[in-house]
Amino acid sequence: MNKSILGAAGAVLAVALSVGAPDASAQSQSEGEANQLNDPRSAFINRNKRSFHADVERTERGHKLGNAEADTALIEFISYTCGHCAQFSREADGAIDLALLAPGHMSAEIRPIIRNYADLTVSLLAQCGPTDGFKARHQIFFATHDKWMAKLANAPQSQQQSWARADKAARISMASAMGFDDLMVSKGLTRTQITQCLSDDATAQKLVSNSNSDMKSFAVSGTPSFALNGELLDGVHTWGALYPVLSQQFVPEKQPN
Repeated sequence: MNKSILGAAGAVLAVALSVGAPDASAQSQSEGEANQLNDPRSAFINRNKRSFHADVERTERGHKLGNAEADTALIEFISYTCGHCAQFSREADGAIDLALLAPGHMSAEIRPIIRNYADLTVSLLAQCGPTDGFKARHQIFFATHDKWMAKLANAPQSQQQSWARADKAARISMASAMGFDDLMVSKGLTRTQITQCLSDDATAQKLVSNSNSDMKSFAVSGTPSFALNGELLDGVHTWGALYPVLSQQFVPEKQPN
């Protein structure tokens, strides 16, 4: 878990959940619990006629994926500069999408935690443009995480200090130098949209304010963190830890004798 919190910015995997499950050495559930995900009686089985795969709804503090009316609601508190968040995305996103979001069993709301100036810039870009394109923008930053984080770490100190001002000019400069603008163009945004989003001080401040509110109201001390049905999952910061919690949430129904 990455425990860094707000700093200078204060101013395709498509596999069944059983395949996408964490390595057995990292699992705390029993063999029976793991197998329940393939059980035909399990709530994981898609019995709906429509898929919620493409459903995205903008919320007050983030974006909700999947069936907005689902009985089970997961909140993911993430930081785009968090390596553990990128690892979680690679391990879990496809499995959760296929087994839980697409069938409509659960919704997953993505809420950014702003720990530094890079988080602020990337979060502005991830939510820029049409709501239905959020998932692709969100996932591409984690898919390319290692590459752009290495580039960020190797940027001249003077440049990093300039970006740390986190004002509109700094955000635009950073996006250009890091190649974020080209990345977003590849996901359908225009350069005009990109500049407008990065220049939006009101939205930037709201992101910081929402992040502070989530850290306070949910006691989020690090990323990634998760809340299930409004309650923070204490000590759950990895796919290996979240997997058995979700498995238990959708245990197979008992069959009559």
